[in-house]
Amino acid sequence: MDVAFLIEWTIKSIIMIVVLLTGFAYLTFYERKALARIQVRIGPNRAGPGGWLQPVADAVKLIFKEELVPGKSYKAIFFLAPIITVVPAFIILAVVPLGATVTIFGREIPLSIANINVGVLYILAITSISVYGIVLAGWSSNNKYAMMGGIRSSAQMISYELALGLGFVGPILLANSMSLFDIVQAQQRVWFVLLQPLGVIIFWIAVLAEVNRSPFDMPEAEQELTSGYHTEYSGMKFALFFMAEYIKMIAVTAITVTLFFGGFRGPFVDSVPWLGPIYLFIKVVILLFGMIWVRATLPRFRYDRLMAFGWKLMFPLALANVLLTAVGIVMGMLWLIPVTTTIFFLLTVYLARGAIPKRGRV
Repeated sequence: MDVAFLIEWTIKSIIMIVVLLTGFAYLTFYERKALARIQVRIGPNRAGPGGWLQPVADAVKLIFKEELVPGKSYKAIFFLAPIITVVPAFIILAVVPLGATVTIFGREIPLSIANINVGVLYILAITSISVYGIVLAGWSSNNKYAMMGGIRSSAQMISYELALGLGFVGPILLANSMSLFDIVQAQQRVWFVLLQPLGVIIFWIAVLAEVNRSPFDMPEAEQELTSGYHTEYSGMKFALFFMAEYIKMIAVTAITVTLFFGGFRGPFVDSVPWLGPIYLFIKVVILLFGMIWVRATLPRFRYDRLMAFGWKLMFPLALANVLLTAVGIVMGMLWLIPVTTTIFFLLTVYLARGAIPKRGRV
């Protein structure tokens, strides 16, 4: 093994961890400021100029907050569950290309930690691990409310992972590769969002459910679950669950940008490779605002409606999107894909109005 490669990977990993930790801290600030603007409130403005030190104040508070451990909990699993939840959030971006290859000190360095030809499978495998952390957190607390919250959250994540996995298939078929770098390169002429309008809708909704964001935020349904699977967690252990959610928000938006919005592609990126990370950052910030906007706008789903929506609407639409995409590619008429998928989407939504339980029906 080349020592230079080990040094390169180590430096990249450290930079990625620092960026994600900083991004997690200031994503909370970004969300609170954006929600305040949407809801005509002031938002955090006390800690530091303009409230910019609010994430630091929150971190200090959580560090010194007393940590309580239930006396009858399964302590080893209780301590391990937050780690199992947060680690996948850090390593999921390892295969996402942040830019093209740059030259530093005469050495060509790709702006990604790893460029593997099965990057999509890597992402699906890593995202599945988080389910274990959630269900183990609920079970190890030895609390019936936490256990119920863990079961419901894990059932939600597993259900929407099917639609999420099928959402990857459209870009894979169009790029004829499972490498995320190849998928980005295939979007030099046209972003896949134009060819996969239904695919990006399915993928985005599944992503919201996967990271437990509104309107799928069952763990935060205090009136039902007393805060769900992390009811018994406090201090830094609770902060790890909080950190996992927000880091996964950054990760899944970066993956969405890579699959459908050209990734790091943009004007002059071929001649100035350092523009790649800047373009990716701008696109990620815009999609994160969309995620925040959804939280400020839509009410929380009732659980039975959430599951019915995932199985009766999302899953069939995802299957149909894969089928129609494959047909369009085989026929050599890519323009046919957005037309047929959009028509099928509108027809399915119209016919499926009665499939989702209405108010008062359980």
